[in-house]
Amino acid sequence: MSSLIQEKVKQALALLDEFDTDCWITFVRESDITGDPTLDLIYGSSATWHTAFIFSRTGKAYAIIGNYDAETVEQTEAYDEVIPYIKDFNTPFKRLMAELAPRSIALNYSTESEISDGLSHGMYLTLHNLLTDIGLADRIVSAEPLVSALRQRKTETEMAAIRSAVAATEAIFDAVGKYMKPGFSEARIARFIHDEVARRRIGYSWNPASCPAVFTGPDTEGGHYAPSERTAEPGHLLHIDFGVRIDGYCSDMQRTFYFLKDDETEPPEAVVRGFNTVVEAIENARVAMIPGKIGNDIDTIARSYLTDRGYDEFKSGLGHQVGRFAHDGTVLLGPAWEKYGKKPFHPIETGMVFTLEPRVFVPGHGVASLEEMVVVTETGAEFLAKPQTELILIS
Repeated sequence: MSSLIQEKVKQALALLDEFDTDCWITFVRESDITGDPTLDLIYGSSATWHTAFIFSRTGKAYAIIGNYDAETVEQTEAYDEVIPYIKDFNTPFKRLMAELAPRSIALNYSTESEISDGLSHGMYLTLHNLLTDIGLADRIVSAEPLVSALRQRKTETEMAAIRSAVAATEAIFDAVGKYMKPGFSEARIARFIHDEVARRRIGYSWNPASCPAVFTGPDTEGGHYAPSERTAEPGHLLHIDFGVRIDGYCSDMQRTFYFLKDDETEPPEAVVRGFNTVVEAIENARVAMIPGKIGNDIDTIARSYLTDRGYDEFKSGLGHQVGRFAHDGTVLLGPAWEKYGKKPFHPIETGMVFTLEPRVFVPGHGVASLEEMVVVTETGAEFLAKPQTELILIS
């Protein structure tokens, strides 16, 4: 954890120059209750009393923190100065900020990005009042560009954890493919996956009630809800949406299976065509993912490929970022829908990890859906797992 914190603190200090910002503050209290998502990247533990992690364009990082928590910060060896207090946060905070006298002070609030919006309204008012006392309140700006970049540009330590999570997810998918039989319920399949997660002593990427999400047959299009007692029958497409968390980092992947009828040796043509269309849409999008491309453009490539072949457009974005959460980061591969705001109109960058997850509905059989994970490199996007290019057949 210390190496990760050191990497991210160093990265944060460099971002101040890039975004022409003199000072960035992450401000928390009782962080186990009202934690800021950024805290895991720059501290990695809990903060009890009012605590400020302050990054200055002078190249120094400071932590003003309650005395009992100060040693935890010291152990990260990431901060130039740790300032513990017993009775009074306000005095050391105002003293340091007056000395720094920054022209701009970035705080963690945003109307567009949930991962940049960790500062509660009450804590914002507290900071505003303190900065007013020393004549700096008019210098407050949103830290969204800083927080987004810090979260999205993965370091070596972060990528190692994500790759471990992806590898574990692949292994569990392989195991459940060998386990499933016609007549098994979605819930039974999910319980097998839960047993595999427990055996490996790893975590889930989201709430276990719907991780995995398991959907079979033509009576469901799948979504964010728990597996049911609906059974997988011959002729059904079944897809599983699943991810695990290792060392604080997540995977998020989907695989599609087809349950052969007694008189079938291969799936029907309509099923194969639908599945192959999804595979091809993913590959077309991946090839186009070079740094600087806009997320909306990548979504359009995959979405148009499906609709041009007669399928309805999928009812979500093509892909989201993955990191400490299954849905992470600001930049999105998505359409110009109101609910996504400006997220699809930012450029993709080296170090970002995305999902690619189009889907099609095959009448009479169900949903063909895949979710592949890729990392953006200087030359393009690379798969983090072996992509599924053929239906997994269950007989």
